[in-house]
Amino acid sequence: MSLVDQSYSFKYHKLEENHWWFIGRRDIISELVKDFRRDAETLEIGCSGGVLIEALKRHGFTRLQGIDIDEEAVKICRQKGLGDINFADAENTEFNNQQFDVLIASDVLEHIRDEERALQEWQRILKSGGKLIIFVPAFQFLWSGHDEANRHYRRYRRSGLIRTLEKNGFKTDRASYWNLSLFLPVSAARLFRKIFPGSKKTEADQLFEVNPFINKILVYVLKLENKLLSWDINLPLGVSVFAVATRL
Repeated sequence: MSLVDQSYSFKYHKLEENHWWFIGRRDIISELVKDFRRDAETLEIGCSGGVLIEALKRHGFTRLQGIDIDEEAVKICRQKGLGDINFADAENTEFNNQQFDVLIASDVLEHIRDEERALQEWQRILKSGGKLIIFVPAFQFLWSGHDEANRHYRRYRRSGLIRTLEKNGFKTDRASYWNLSLFLPVSAARLFRKIFPGSKKTEADQLFEVNPFINKILVYVLKLENKLLSWDINLPLGVSVFAVATRL
């Protein structure tokens, strides 16, 4: 069983290699892990088609695993020869206690009804002092048919994400909003759709292939934003929010 509608799951696998959103997110994650040991036992929770794992391999990481609840995602990873990729539930991974040095969960937690159960499981399998990198969608007022189509339960504020992490055995090292560049246009578009609702399908279908030239521009915009973040400048607003946390 997938955590998202199968039609959207197929679309993600098709787009995640070259779509500006996924490129930007991979770039900032690569920046966030740049000082981590390259032999750190690293698990990506919700690895999808394994594109981030491939990127981490290029950055020299040697002990990478991935899990996903989408059987098609696991199949794609195995076809790529990525190795230790398994079908598993993020709330019940069946890994050993304190097995990993690093966990990465990009746009996963919002899909899980019981967020605390998931975080407690992640805390269980992470070594003391290990790192969790987590991305989630930001601001409940941005809720739309896109969230419903992707089977989200919630969106987060930075402060709320920090509280949730610290309630479940983590100390937050850093938290910031991400994708400030699109915050105003996305906010305006979501407000417009609430005032003038279209069809459910039109509202939900917000991940799509864009013109290659526009895609390049958006990749460049996010690279500039990621550069600011690389200088430890946290952003005050964004469409997403991320945190780097240490397991206590």
